Amino acid sequence: MSIRLRLALQFGALLVVTLVLLLAAVYFFTWQSRREAFTQSLFSRAEVMGHVYADGQARADSGQAASYRRYLRQLYRTLPDEEGQVYDAAGRLVFREGQRAAGHQVPAAWLHEVRRAGRAVLEPERDFHETVGLRYADPRLGELIVLASSVDEDGREQLRGLRRVLGAGLLAAVVFAGVGGWVFAGQALRPLRRMVGEVDGITATDLGQRLSHAAGPADELGRLAQRFNQLLDRLEAAFAGQRTFVRDASHELRTPLTALTGELEVALLQAERPATEYRRVLQRTLDAARQLTSLTNGLLQIAQASGDPSQLPMRPVDLGELLLLAHEQVGRRYPTSRVDLDLGESAEAGAFVVLGNEPLLLSALLNVLDNACKFSAAGGQPVTATLAQPAGRPTLLVTDEGLGLSSPDLEQVFVPFFRAAAARAVPGHGIGLPLTARIMALHGGTVRLASEPGQGTRVWLQWPASLKKST
Repeated sequence: MSIRLRLALQFGALLVVTLVLLLAAVYFFTWQSRREAFTQSLFSRAEVMGHVYADGQARADSGQAASYRRYLRQLYRTLPDEEGQVYDAAGRLVFREGQRAAGHQVPAAWLHEVRRAGRAVLEPERDFHETVGLRYADPRLGELIVLASSVDEDGREQLRGLRRVLGAGLLAAVVFAGVGGWVFAGQALRPLRRMVGEVDGITATDLGQRLSHAAGPADELGRLAQRFNQLLDRLEAAFAGQRTFVRDASHELRTPLTALTGELEVALLQAERPATEYRRVLQRTLDAARQLTSLTNGLLQIAQASGDPSQLPMRPVDLGELLLLAHEQVGRRYPTSRVDLDLGESAEAGAFVVLGNEPLLLSALLNVLDNACKFSAAGGQPVTATLAQPAGRPTLLVTDEGLGLSSPDLEQVFVPFFRAAAARAVPGHGIGLPLTARIMALHGGTVRLASEPGQGTRVWLQWPASLKKST
Protein backbone atom coordinates (compact mmCIF):
# COMPACT_ATOMS: atom_id res chain seq x y z
CA MET A 1 0.00 0.00 0.00
CA SER A 2 1.38 3.38 -1.01
CA ILE A 3 1.91 6.18 1.49
CA ARG A 4 -0.57 8.33 -0.44
CA LEU A 5 -3.33 5.74 -0.16
CA ARG A 6 -2.50 5.06 3.47
CA LEU A 7 -2.64 8.78 4.32
CA ALA A 8 -5.95 9.18 2.48
CA LEU A 9 -7.46 6.18 4.28
CA GLN A 10 -6.20 7.32 7.67
CA PHE A 11 -7.51 10.85 7.12
CA GLY A 12 -10.87 9.50 5.93
CA ALA A 13 -11.14 7.06 8.82
CA LEU A 14 -10.33 9.79 11.34
CA LEU A 15 -12.91 12.12 9.82
CA VAL A 16 -15.57 9.38 9.68
CA VAL A 17 -15.03 8.41 13.32
CA THR A 18 -15.18 12.06 14.36
CA LEU A 19 -18.36 12.68 12.36
CA VAL A 20 -20.01 9.49 13.63
CA LEU A 21 -19.34 10.50 17.22
CA LEU A 22 -20.55 14.05 16.58
CA LEU A 23 -23.70 12.97 14.76
CA ALA A 24 -24.43 10.34 17.39
CA ALA A 25 -24.13 13.03 20.06
CA VAL A 26 -26.44 15.35 18.08
CA TYR A 27 -29.01 12.55 17.64
CA PHE A 28 -28.84 11.51 21.29
CA PHE A 29 -29.28 15.02 22.67
CA THR A 30 -32.11 15.69 20.21
CA TRP A 31 -33.86 12.48 21.27
CA GLN A 32 -33.30 13.29 24.92
CA SER A 33 -34.68 16.81 24.49
CA ARG A 34 -37.75 15.56 22.62
CA ARG A 35 -38.44 12.95 25.26
CA GLU A 36 -38.15 15.42 28.12
CA ALA A 37 -40.51 17.83 26.35
CA PHE A 38 -43.04 15.06 25.67
CA THR A 39 -42.80 13.77 29.22
CA GLN A 40 -43.50 17.25 30.60
CA SER A 41 -46.53 17.55 28.33
CA LEU A 42 -47.86 14.22 29.70
CA PHE A 43 -47.35 15.45 33.26
CA SER A 44 -49.36 18.58 32.37
CA ARG A 45 -52.17 16.50 30.89
CA ALA A 46 -52.15 14.25 33.94
CA GLU A 47 -52.50 17.29 36.18
CA VAL A 48 -55.38 18.61 34.06
CA MET A 49 -57.04 15.22 34.14
CA GLY A 50 -56.73 15.00 37.91
CA HIS A 51 -58.22 18.47 38.32
CA VAL A 52 -61.12 17.77 35.95
CA TYR A 53 -61.84 14.37 37.52
CA ALA A 54 -61.83 15.76 41.07
CA ASP A 55 -63.95 18.76 40.04
CA GLY A 56 -66.45 16.48 38.32
CA GLN A 57 -66.72 14.23 41.34
CA ALA A 58 -67.46 17.25 43.51
CA ARG A 59 -70.57 18.16 41.46
CA ALA A 60 -73.82 17.03 43.03
CA ASP A 61 -75.67 17.41 39.77
CA SER A 62 -75.36 14.14 37.85
CA GLY A 63 -75.64 16.03 34.58
CA GLN A 64 -72.63 18.14 35.35
CA ALA A 65 -70.64 15.04 36.44
CA ALA A 66 -71.49 13.33 33.17
CA SER A 67 -70.42 16.46 31.30
CA TYR A 68 -67.01 16.35 32.98
CA ARG A 69 -66.60 12.71 32.06
CA ARG A 70 -67.43 13.44 28.42
CA TYR A 71 -64.82 16.17 28.50
CA LEU A 72 -62.23 13.74 29.79
CA ARG A 73 -63.12 11.21 27.12
CA GLN A 74 -62.74 13.86 24.40
CA LEU A 75 -59.42 14.97 25.95
CA TYR A 76 -57.97 11.48 25.61
CA ARG A 77 -58.76 11.21 21.95
CA THR A 78 -56.39 14.01 20.82
CA LEU A 79 -52.98 12.24 21.09
CA PRO A 80 -51.88 9.01 19.36
CA ASP A 81 -52.65 5.89 21.38
CA GLU A 82 -53.40 8.02 24.44
CA GLU A 83 -54.74 6.63 27.72
CA GLY A 84 -55.54 8.05 31.13
CA GLN A 85 -56.16 6.29 34.45
CA VAL A 86 -57.08 7.46 37.93
CA TYR A 87 -56.50 5.47 41.12
CA ASP A 88 -58.09 6.46 44.42
CA ALA A 89 -56.41 6.55 47.81
CA ALA A 90 -57.08 2.85 48.29
CA GLY A 91 -55.29 2.00 45.01
CA ARG A 92 -58.46 1.12 43.10
CA LEU A 93 -58.86 2.06 39.45
CA VAL A 94 -61.74 4.55 39.40
CA PHE A 95 -61.32 5.99 35.90
CA ARG A 96 -59.88 4.79 32.61
CA GLU A 97 -60.27 6.45 29.26
CA GLY A 98 -58.43 6.80 25.98
CA GLN A 99 -57.78 5.17 22.63
CA ARG A 100 -56.35 2.09 24.35
CA ALA A 101 -59.65 1.28 25.98
CA ALA A 102 -58.52 -2.11 27.19
CA GLY A 103 -55.71 -0.39 29.07
CA HIS A 104 -52.58 -2.06 30.20
CA GLN A 105 -51.52 -3.07 33.64
CA VAL A 106 -48.93 -1.06 35.49
CA PRO A 107 -46.79 -2.55 38.27
CA ALA A 108 -48.09 -2.01 41.77
CA ALA A 109 -44.60 -1.18 42.96
CA TRP A 110 -44.44 1.66 40.47
CA LEU A 111 -47.77 3.04 41.70
CA HIS A 112 -46.35 2.97 45.21
CA GLU A 113 -43.27 4.85 43.95
CA VAL A 114 -45.51 7.52 42.37
CA ARG A 115 -47.44 7.89 45.62
CA ARG A 116 -44.18 8.24 47.58
CA ALA A 117 -42.22 10.54 45.18
CA GLY A 118 -45.13 12.61 43.85
CA ARG A 119 -44.36 11.92 40.18
CA ALA A 120 -42.47 9.27 38.20
CA VAL A 121 -41.91 7.93 34.68
CA LEU A 122 -42.49 4.26 33.92
CA GLU A 123 -39.31 2.65 32.58
CA PRO A 124 -38.51 1.09 30.24
CA GLU A 125 -40.84 2.04 27.40
CA ARG A 126 -40.58 1.07 23.73
CA ASP A 127 -41.29 2.69 20.38
CA PHE A 128 -41.62 6.23 21.76
CA HIS A 129 -44.40 5.21 24.20
CA GLU A 130 -44.35 7.10 27.49
CA THR A 131 -46.27 6.57 30.73
CA VAL A 132 -46.12 9.05 33.59
CA GLY A 133 -47.69 9.03 37.03
CA LEU A 134 -48.71 12.03 39.14
CA ARG A 135 -49.94 12.30 42.72
CA TYR A 136 -52.93 14.62 42.90
CA ALA A 137 -54.18 15.73 46.33
CA ASP A 138 -57.86 16.60 46.71
CA PRO A 139 -59.36 17.73 50.08
CA ARG A 140 -62.45 15.59 49.60
CA LEU A 141 -61.21 12.60 47.57
CA GLY A 142 -57.77 12.37 49.22
CA GLU A 143 -54.65 11.45 47.30
CA LEU A 144 -55.29 10.33 43.74
CA ILE A 145 -52.79 8.71 41.38
CA VAL A 146 -53.25 9.99 37.85
CA LEU A 147 -51.56 8.14 34.97
CA ALA A 148 -51.12 9.51 31.46
CA SER A 149 -49.59 7.62 28.54
CA SER A 150 -49.21 8.24 24.82
CA VAL A 151 -46.93 7.73 21.85
CA ASP A 152 -44.69 10.63 20.74
CA GLU A 153 -45.55 10.32 17.06
CA ASP A 154 -44.24 13.77 16.19
CA GLY A 155 -40.91 13.02 17.89
CA ARG A 156 -40.68 9.72 16.06
CA GLU A 157 -41.16 11.38 12.68
CA GLN A 158 -38.77 14.20 13.47
CA LEU A 159 -36.07 11.80 14.63
CA ARG A 160 -36.63 9.63 11.57
CA GLY A 161 -36.11 12.66 9.36
CA LEU A 162 -33.05 13.64 11.40
CA ARG A 163 -31.56 10.18 10.87
CA ARG A 164 -32.02 10.50 7.12
CA VAL A 165 -30.37 13.91 7.09
CA LEU A 166 -27.46 12.80 9.28
CA GLY A 167 -26.94 9.62 7.24
CA ALA A 168 -26.89 11.52 3.96
CA GLY A 169 -24.52 14.11 5.45
CA LEU A 170 -22.21 11.38 6.74
CA LEU A 171 -22.14 9.66 3.34
CA ALA A 172 -21.37 12.95 1.57
CA ALA A 173 -18.66 13.73 4.14
CA VAL A 174 -17.07 10.29 3.62
CA VAL A 175 -16.96 10.80 -0.16
CA PHE A 176 -15.60 14.32 0.21
CA ALA A 177 -13.01 13.20 2.80
CA GLY A 178 -11.84 10.35 0.55
CA VAL A 179 -11.42 12.52 -2.53
CA GLY A 180 -9.96 15.44 -0.57
CA GLY A 181 -7.57 13.20 1.36
CA TRP A 182 -6.34 11.60 -1.86
CA VAL A 183 -5.76 15.00 -3.49
CA PHE A 184 -4.12 16.60 -0.44
CA ALA A 185 -1.90 13.55 0.17
CA GLY A 186 -0.76 13.72 -3.45
CA GLN A 187 0.10 17.39 -3.08
CA ALA A 188 1.94 16.78 0.20
CA LEU A 189 3.96 13.91 -1.29
CA ARG A 190 4.78 15.67 -4.56
CA PRO A 191 8.16 16.97 -3.24
CA LEU A 192 8.95 13.45 -2.03
CA ARG A 193 8.30 12.00 -5.48
CA ARG A 194 10.58 14.65 -6.97
CA MET A 195 13.25 13.76 -4.42
CA VAL A 196 12.94 10.08 -5.35
CA GLY A 197 13.49 10.96 -8.99
CA GLU A 198 16.57 13.02 -8.10
CA VAL A 199 17.95 10.21 -5.92
CA ASP A 200 17.52 7.73 -8.77
CA GLY A 201 19.80 9.94 -10.88
CA ILE A 202 22.66 9.80 -8.34
CA THR A 203 25.20 7.05 -9.07
CA ALA A 204 28.53 6.01 -7.61
CA THR A 205 30.30 7.71 -10.51
CA ASP A 206 28.35 10.96 -10.12
CA LEU A 207 28.05 11.91 -6.46
CA GLY A 208 28.12 15.63 -7.21
CA GLN A 209 24.35 15.93 -7.63
CA ARG A 210 22.27 17.21 -4.69
CA LEU A 211 18.58 17.29 -3.80
CA SER A 212 16.99 20.59 -4.78
CA HIS A 213 14.35 20.50 -2.00
CA ALA A 214 17.08 21.24 0.56
CA ALA A 215 16.81 24.91 -0.41
CA GLY A 216 13.01 24.86 -0.05
CA PRO A 217 10.84 25.40 3.04
CA ALA A 218 12.19 24.38 6.43
CA ASP A 219 9.73 21.50 6.83
CA GLU A 220 10.37 17.82 7.50
CA LEU A 221 11.11 17.08 3.83
CA GLY A 222 13.46 20.07 3.63
CA ARG A 223 15.39 18.86 6.69
CA LEU A 224 15.47 15.33 5.22
CA ALA A 225 16.89 16.69 1.96
CA GLN A 226 19.52 18.69 3.87
CA ARG A 227 20.57 15.63 5.87
CA PHE A 228 20.71 13.54 2.70
CA ASN A 229 22.85 16.17 0.97
CA GLN A 230 25.18 16.17 3.97
CA LEU A 231 25.39 12.38 3.69
CA LEU A 232 26.23 12.75 0.01
CA ASP A 233 28.95 15.26 0.93
CA ARG A 234 30.51 12.74 3.30
CA LEU A 235 30.18 9.91 0.79
CA GLU A 236 31.71 12.01 -1.98
CA ALA A 237 34.62 12.95 0.27
CA ALA A 238 35.04 9.32 1.33
CA PHE A 239 34.97 8.09 -2.27
CA ALA A 240 37.46 10.74 -3.32
CA GLY A 241 39.72 9.87 -0.41
CA GLN A 242 39.39 6.19 -1.20
CA ARG A 243 40.32 6.72 -4.84
CA THR A 244 43.27 8.88 -3.83
CA PHE A 245 44.35 6.33 -1.25
CA VAL A 246 44.15 3.44 -3.71
CA ARG A 247 46.05 5.42 -6.34
CA ASP A 248 48.81 6.47 -3.94
CA ALA A 249 49.00 3.04 -2.33
CA SER A 250 49.31 1.42 -5.74
CA HIS A 251 52.09 3.82 -6.65
CA GLU A 252 53.96 3.18 -3.39
CA LEU A 253 53.57 -0.59 -3.73
CA ARG A 254 54.75 -0.53 -7.33
CA THR A 255 58.11 1.06 -6.43
CA PRO A 256 59.50 -1.81 -4.26
CA LEU A 257 57.88 -4.40 -6.50
CA THR A 258 59.55 -2.88 -9.55
CA ALA A 259 62.91 -2.80 -7.79
CA LEU A 260 62.43 -6.39 -6.66
CA THR A 261 61.49 -7.59 -10.14
CA GLY A 262 64.32 -5.64 -11.78
CA GLU A 263 67.01 -7.10 -9.49
CA LEU A 264 65.79 -10.64 -10.10
CA GLU A 265 65.64 -10.16 -13.88
CA VAL A 266 69.16 -8.70 -13.96
CA ALA A 267 70.43 -11.64 -11.88
CA LEU A 268 68.99 -14.08 -14.43
CA LEU A 269 70.50 -12.40 -17.50
CA GLN A 270 73.84 -14.21 -17.09
CA ALA A 271 74.24 -17.86 -16.35
CA GLU A 272 77.24 -17.48 -14.06
CA ARG A 273 78.16 -14.59 -11.74
CA PRO A 274 80.53 -14.11 -8.86
CA ALA A 275 79.22 -14.91 -5.39
CA THR A 276 79.60 -11.27 -4.36
CA GLU A 277 77.31 -10.22 -7.19
CA TYR A 278 74.65 -12.69 -6.04
CA ARG A 279 74.98 -11.43 -2.46
CA ARG A 280 74.51 -7.88 -3.70
CA VAL A 281 71.36 -8.87 -5.65
CA LEU A 282 70.02 -10.78 -2.67
CA GLN A 283 70.69 -7.82 -0.36
CA ARG A 284 68.87 -5.41 -2.66
CA THR A 285 66.02 -7.87 -3.03
CA LEU A 286 65.82 -8.22 0.75
CA ASP A 287 65.76 -4.44 1.17
CA ALA A 288 62.94 -4.13 -1.37
CA ALA A 289 61.03 -6.95 0.37
CA ARG A 290 61.48 -5.24 3.74
CA GLN A 291 60.30 -1.96 2.28
CA LEU A 292 57.29 -3.76 0.83
CA THR A 293 56.57 -5.42 4.18
CA SER A 294 56.83 -2.12 6.01
CA LEU A 295 54.47 -0.45 3.57
CA THR A 296 51.99 -3.34 3.75
CA ASN A 297 52.03 -3.26 7.56
CA GLY A 298 51.41 0.49 7.47
CA LEU A 299 48.42 0.05 5.16
CA LEU A 300 47.00 -2.67 7.40
CA GLN A 301 47.43 -0.45 10.43
CA ILE A 302 45.65 2.43 8.67
CA ALA A 303 42.77 0.09 7.85
CA GLN A 304 42.64 -1.09 11.46
CA ALA A 305 42.75 2.48 12.80
CA SER A 306 39.90 3.47 10.47
CA GLY A 307 37.53 0.84 11.87
CA ASP A 308 34.84 0.92 14.53
CA PRO A 309 36.23 1.82 18.00
CA SER A 310 33.71 -0.51 19.63
CA GLN A 311 35.30 -3.48 17.81
CA LEU A 312 38.79 -2.81 19.21
CA PRO A 313 39.88 -4.38 22.50
CA MET A 314 40.48 -1.54 24.97
CA ARG A 315 42.18 -1.75 28.33
CA PRO A 316 44.09 0.60 30.69
CA VAL A 317 47.47 1.49 29.17
CA ASP A 318 50.29 3.28 31.00
CA LEU A 319 51.71 5.85 28.57
CA GLY A 320 54.93 6.12 30.59
CA GLU A 321 55.71 2.43 30.18
CA LEU A 322 54.61 2.55 26.54
CA LEU A 323 56.96 5.50 25.87
CA LEU A 324 59.88 3.58 27.39
CA LEU A 325 59.12 0.61 25.12
CA ALA A 326 58.91 2.86 22.05
CA HIS A 327 62.19 4.53 23.09
CA GLU A 328 63.89 1.14 23.22
CA GLN A 329 62.66 0.11 19.76
CA VAL A 330 63.62 3.44 18.19
CA GLY A 331 67.07 3.12 19.76
CA ARG A 332 67.56 -0.16 17.93
CA ARG A 333 66.42 1.38 14.63
CA TYR A 334 68.59 4.46 14.95
CA PRO A 335 71.56 3.56 17.17
CA THR A 336 73.34 6.82 16.37
CA SER A 337 70.38 9.04 17.28
CA ARG A 338 69.88 10.48 20.72
CA VAL A 339 66.38 10.53 22.26
CA ASP A 340 65.99 12.25 25.64
CA LEU A 341 62.94 11.36 27.75
CA ASP A 342 61.26 13.62 30.29
CA LEU A 343 58.62 11.55 32.08
CA GLY A 344 57.71 14.26 34.57
CA GLU A 345 55.18 12.91 37.03
CA SER A 346 55.12 9.47 35.45
CA ALA A 347 57.09 8.09 38.38
CA GLU A 348 53.80 8.28 40.28
CA ALA A 349 51.90 5.05 39.73
CA GLY A 350 49.06 5.41 37.25
CA ALA A 351 49.66 9.10 36.52
CA PHE A 352 49.36 8.58 32.73
CA VAL A 353 47.00 5.63 32.45
CA VAL A 354 44.51 5.89 29.58
CA LEU A 355 41.99 3.51 28.08
CA GLY A 356 43.20 2.30 24.72
CA ASN A 357 44.52 -0.37 22.40
CA GLU A 358 48.18 -0.92 23.30
CA PRO A 359 49.51 -2.07 19.88
CA LEU A 360 47.93 0.90 18.10
CA LEU A 361 49.12 3.41 20.70
CA LEU A 362 52.63 1.95 20.50
CA SER A 363 52.50 2.37 16.70
CA ALA A 364 51.49 6.03 17.12
CA LEU A 365 54.42 6.73 19.49
CA LEU A 366 56.86 4.89 17.22
CA ASN A 367 55.72 6.85 14.17
CA VAL A 368 56.30 10.21 15.87
CA LEU A 369 59.67 9.23 17.35
CA ASP A 370 60.72 7.56 14.08
CA ASN A 371 59.99 10.76 12.09
CA ALA A 372 61.88 12.88 14.61
CA CYS A 373 64.93 10.62 14.46
CA LYS A 374 64.92 10.36 10.66
CA PHE A 375 64.80 14.11 10.09
CA SER A 376 67.34 14.88 12.87
CA ALA A 377 69.88 12.22 11.94
CA ALA A 378 71.75 14.42 9.45
CA GLY A 379 72.40 17.23 11.95
CA GLY A 380 73.12 14.98 14.89
CA GLN A 381 70.74 16.99 17.08
CA PRO A 382 68.95 15.21 19.98
CA VAL A 383 65.23 14.43 20.04
CA THR A 384 63.27 15.31 23.18
CA ALA A 385 60.11 13.47 24.28
CA THR A 386 58.26 15.07 27.20
CA LEU A 387 55.27 13.48 28.91
CA ALA A 388 53.14 15.94 30.90
CA GLN A 389 49.57 16.37 32.07
CA PRO A 390 48.24 19.90 31.49
CA ALA A 391 44.60 20.35 32.60
CA GLY A 392 44.49 16.69 33.58
CA ARG A 393 45.00 15.47 29.98
CA PRO A 394 48.08 13.30 29.27
CA THR A 395 50.20 14.99 26.59
CA LEU A 396 53.35 13.85 24.80
CA LEU A 397 55.51 16.54 23.18
CA VAL A 398 58.18 15.34 20.74
CA THR A 399 60.67 17.98 19.60
CA ASP A 400 63.37 17.64 16.97
CA GLU A 401 65.89 20.01 15.35
CA GLY A 402 65.50 18.63 11.86
CA LEU A 403 64.58 20.10 8.48
CA GLY A 404 61.22 21.51 9.49
CA LEU A 405 58.15 22.04 7.34
CA SER A 406 56.68 24.98 5.48
CA SER A 407 53.12 26.21 6.09
CA PRO A 408 51.71 24.61 2.89
CA ASP A 409 53.34 21.30 3.84
CA LEU A 410 51.86 21.48 7.37
CA GLU A 411 48.38 21.54 5.85
CA GLN A 412 49.06 18.27 3.99
CA VAL A 413 50.97 16.21 6.54
CA PHE A 414 47.90 14.16 7.52
CA VAL A 415 47.11 13.18 3.93
CA PRO A 416 48.22 9.57 3.29
CA PHE A 417 51.38 9.24 1.15
CA PHE A 418 52.10 12.96 1.18
CA ARG A 419 55.82 13.72 1.25
CA ALA A 420 57.12 17.24 1.83
CA ALA A 421 59.61 18.54 -0.73
CA ALA A 422 62.39 18.77 1.86
CA ALA A 423 61.73 15.20 3.08
CA ARG A 424 61.68 13.32 -0.20
CA ALA A 425 65.35 12.47 0.12
CA VAL A 426 64.61 10.70 3.43
CA PRO A 427 63.29 7.13 3.15
CA GLY A 428 59.62 6.79 3.94
CA HIS A 429 56.11 6.35 2.55
CA GLY A 430 54.15 9.26 4.03
CA ILE A 431 51.78 7.17 6.13
CA GLY A 432 53.26 7.66 9.61
CA LEU A 433 51.48 10.88 10.62
CA PRO A 434 48.15 10.01 8.91
CA LEU A 435 48.21 6.70 10.77
CA THR A 436 49.02 8.48 14.05
CA ALA A 437 46.15 10.95 13.53
CA ARG A 438 43.67 8.13 12.93
CA ILE A 439 44.89 6.20 15.97
CA MET A 440 44.56 9.28 18.18
CA ALA A 441 41.06 10.02 16.81
CA LEU A 442 40.15 6.40 17.54
CA HIS A 443 41.09 7.02 21.20
CA GLY A 444 39.40 10.41 21.46
CA GLY A 445 42.73 12.27 21.28
CA THR A 446 44.29 14.84 19.00
CA VAL A 447 47.54 15.46 17.08
CA ARG A 448 48.99 18.92 16.56
CA LEU A 449 52.16 20.05 14.73
CA ALA A 450 54.20 23.24 14.76
CA SER A 451 57.18 23.65 12.47
CA GLU A 452 59.27 26.13 10.52
CA PRO A 453 61.80 25.39 7.80
CA GLY A 454 65.28 24.84 9.28
CA GLN A 455 64.05 25.12 12.89
CA GLY A 456 62.73 21.64 13.55
CA THR A 457 59.28 20.30 14.34
CA ARG A 458 57.18 19.91 17.46
CA VAL A 459 54.45 17.28 17.66
CA TRP A 460 51.82 17.12 20.43
CA LEU A 461 49.85 13.96 21.15
CA GLN A 462 47.03 14.60 23.64
CA TRP A 463 44.63 12.05 25.16
CA PRO A 464 41.45 12.47 27.20
CA ALA A 465 41.73 12.70 30.99
CA SER A 466 43.70 9.83 32.52
CA LEU A 467 41.84 7.08 34.33
CA LYS A 468 43.43 8.07 37.62
CA LYS A 469 42.33 11.70 37.30
CA SER A 470 38.84 10.75 36.16
CA THR A 471 38.35 8.49 39.15
